[in-house]
Amino acid sequence: MRPRVLLWLLVLAGAAALAWSLVTWRNQPPEISFAKVVRESIVSSVSTNGKVEPIEWATARAERSGPVGSILIERGKRVTQDAPLVEIDASEAQADLASAQSRVEQARAEIAVLEKGGRATDLADISSGIERAKLELATAQNDFDSLTRLQAKGAATKLEVATARQRVDAAQLQIRSLEQKRTALVAAPEKSAALARLHDAQTAAKLAGQRIKQSVVRAPISGVVYQFDLKRGAYLNAGDIVAFIGKLERVRVNVYVDEPDLGRVTHGLPVSITWDAMPGRTWKGVVDKTPTQIETLGSRQVGQVICIIENPDRDLLPGTNVTAEIRAESVQNALTIPREAIRRELGQAGVFVLSGDRVVWKKITMGIGNTTRAQVEGVNEGDSIALPTEKPLKEGMIVKPAYQ
Repeated sequence: MRPRVLLWLLVLAGAAALAWSLVTWRNQPPEISFAKVVRESIVSSVSTNGKVEPIEWATARAERSGPVGSILIERGKRVTQDAPLVEIDASEAQADLASAQSRVEQARAEIAVLEKGGRATDLADISSGIERAKLELATAQNDFDSLTRLQAKGAATKLEVATARQRVDAAQLQIRSLEQKRTALVAAPEKSAALARLHDAQTAAKLAGQRIKQSVVRAPISGVVYQFDLKRGAYLNAGDIVAFIGKLERVRVNVYVDEPDLGRVTHGLPVSITWDAMPGRTWKGVVDKTPTQIETLGSRQVGQVICIIENPDRDLLPGTNVTAEIRAESVQNALTIPREAIRRELGQAGVFVLSGDRVVWKKITMGIGNTTRAQVEGVNEGDSIALPTEKPLKEGMIVKPAYQ
């Protein structure tokens, strides 16, 4: 036999074998994944996302303007009511207070002097002058009296008597003048002015003291500082928020539940909270309020459910995005299958059950369910249920089962 003929015979044989293999492969039943129907306790739950908020909280605000001088707290720190949080620079107010206090002391000293009758040196000079004038008056009065008697006897002239009378009048006038001068030292206008200066200084001191007091921003309540972002040197205006403080032993979690699931959510149902930032931790609580209206959230129709969560370690901080699972109800010893195995044909829920090497369509009645499994009726414990596949299944179709 020629080599060329032999080669062609081999090629034809290979092609025939390949064709036979393709036909055989195409006739092989598709491999389909199956799961068993099992009996177990199943808990119906509603899972959704939520955000943590404090139940009781307050804001600490600046009472005056100025740059931040000292920071006495940090985020997450527990504080008591009236504890100092931040100090605003008060150097200018302290200088104003010192100046005002100095003016207060000066005004008080002036008033004390005035209330004692005037300045001591001036009073001493006036008193000394009055005493000298009184002595001169007494001498002049004696001379006048003697000359008056002598004039009656013809021993003194009228001019001498008149001259003596003038000395008496002059002494009396000097005494009255000095007494008026002494009275003028404690005149009402001068004392009123001193009192006005004291009042102004006291008012300035009070205002400076208030500014110094307002320079310390204090905690309005006891709790945890859950929001604080200030840096030293930052400028604050009166009324600016310095920190958020809340009581975090119990917190509120607001979640949005899809409208179809709202019928399963009632007051008092248990709730579990998890947070991606602290894996392995779970916080427990209950549903506190159910929605009173349905609202649109993106493409969803939802109701807002409020949950109260116990937070004894105060580590679940407000503003945290968490996952909430509301436990609606539970059934013991229920027949369950994976939720993804449920199919719908002509509006009827059902599953494909393995019977021998073929799949058979069975209608089912659904009970409660959670995110992964569903309670069903219409199948038996141990039945093999087809899981989703890219290959379309039909009643009586031959398959090759594979189990997960």
